[in-house]
Amino acid sequence: MWNIFVAFVLGIVEGLTEFAPVSSTGHMILVDGMFLHSDKLFSKEVANTFKVVIQLGSILAVVIVFKERFMNLLGLKKDHSEGAEQGHKLNLKHVIVGMMPAAVLGLLFNGYIDEHLFSPETAVIGLAAGGLLMIFADWFRPSRAKVKTVDQITYKHAIGIGLFQCIALWPGFSRSGSTMSGGVLMGLGHRAAADFTFIMAVPVMFGASALSLVKHWSSFTMDSLPFFVVGFISAFIFALVSIRFFLQLINKIKLVPFGIYRIVLAAIIYFFFL
Repeated sequence: MWNIFVAFVLGIVEGLTEFAPVSSTGHMILVDGMFLHSDKLFSKEVANTFKVVIQLGSILAVVIVFKERFMNLLGLKKDHSEGAEQGHKLNLKHVIVGMMPAAVLGLLFNGYIDEHLFSPETAVIGLAAGGLLMIFADWFRPSRAKVKTVDQITYKHAIGIGLFQCIALWPGFSRSGSTMSGGVLMGLGHRAAADFTFIMAVPVMFGASALSLVKHWSSFTMDSLPFFVVGFISAFIFALVSIRFFLQLINKIKLVPFGIYRIVLAAIIYFFFL
């Protein structure tokens, strides 16, 4: 029963933080040692595989929230809106263009990142630096957003946001935090930046998660299966709630409160957990 409780709690942490611009990595630092490794309940391989499984739960939540959008992108549903007919509509090319910079750099430097950057210390640096970037983005954004909906995003916007996503290769920086900040600085409204961030994250995260699962397939045993299932369901449910709430909130409170929260969290982790 303790294993199930651990899976449930970690699923909550993943679900609530994966797509909010607060760094899921930073939050996992707080609970990782307490649960996955502190009591040696699980091997390192099982623990790492579990993190991938619950991430897939969060990805599924995004697919559910944006299901109509993904069906249009994949050509599974014809969009007859006026914007779509005139070519003013987000399409799969925008997503691919946005993905490419981080995908290329990730492939080139994946080994170096895994070996040298995945540590609590570097994650705390990313957590604080990402918070500062978000505050900077809100303070220096254009006075009036030129792009109010995701369908107004151009390829220039997509590549610019994709370049900002490269910063998130540094653990703790947060993919959503960096891409939303980049979008806001380029003149996107906060909701448009959030929508594009979530949509673009799905293929990136799914691809990385699928490769990791293939690599660690041996971790799926009958003993660990309930642990994985509970974590997946927990992450999915809480991500679904978190994403819907965040999308309703972001235009009202902007990025500064999240940036301040990240800096405070980084200080707490540094002084009490490192």
